[in-house]
Amino acid sequence: MAHPKRRHSTTRRDKRRSHDFGTPKTITVDPTTGEIHLRHRAHVFEGNLYYKGKMVVEGYAAQA
Repeated sequence: MAHPKRRHSTTRRDKRRSHDFGTPKTITVDPTTGEIHLRHRAHVFEGNLYYKGKMVVEGYAAQA
């Protein structure tokens, strides 16, 4: 098993561990459709694309 030649500093250790406790994504409910979606993201509801409570694209089909 490998052993480090030099000791890692506590700052370096803490920088690595900082990503373990990220904040959860903020979700919200669209006032028009009642659909739950991520904040500041467009979402599809019944084949239409909505953003900020307004229909942006009618008959939207997701591209693969």
